[in-house]
Amino acid sequence: MTPADWSAVRLTTQLAAVTTVLLLIVGTPMAWWLARTHSRLKPFWAALVAMPLVLPPTVIGFYLLLLMGPQGPVGQFTQWLGLGRLPFTFAGLVVASVIYSLPFVVQPLQQAFEAIPERTLEAAATLRASPWDRFFSVAVPLARPGFVTASVLGFAHTVGEFGVVLMIGGNIPDKTRVLSVAIYDHVEATEFADAHRLAAGMVAFALVVLVTLYVVNRPVREERPA
Repeated sequence: MTPADWSAVRLTTQLAAVTTVLLLIVGTPMAWWLARTHSRLKPFWAALVAMPLVLPPTVIGFYLLLLMGPQGPVGQFTQWLGLGRLPFTFAGLVVASVIYSLPFVVQPLQQAFEAIPERTLEAAATLRASPWDRFFSVAVPLARPGFVTASVLGFAHTVGEFGVVLMIGGNIPDKTRVLSVAIYDHVEATEFADAHRLAAGMVAFALVVLVTLYVVNRPVREERPA
């Protein structure tokens, strides 16, 4: 691979790692609230979180450009803070990736939290465990498979992004040129051998991710006595 391709691999890995950490920080309280709330607005908020699953990436990228551009509210706020503009920067890629990959983290965590028996949390409450203690000492350990699934899916989905990162980050070498954009560049330039090497690597990565998920989440069967 060329030095530019290795730079794209490094940038993609860095973007996926940062995005996954932020998604777990942001997505965990959202998933916990969606799993425990009885609010009538729950369907609305759940649908809002899941919208990146059905919206075209270009639609999300377009509205993010409007929001983070020089005339948008987010863009004006970041400029007022002295942070500059987010589009066509690594920080902009992170923001777009967090929004686009949000359901891939929130939904597995929500399902894991919903699977926790209510009696288990009530038993912890009778032992005078505070809400924070019940969450960190009971809910989080029981939801471990959900955290594993959310982390792997969030990381893998960020690695495979194309439309959103292209619209928000463009194609700036060593700054916003990620793997998916690098493959697109090679195809446009009819450099099919280079495109094949990168694409084959992503296919292998996706296969490893899916096998890992199936192995980790495989139900443990109890051995029957002879």
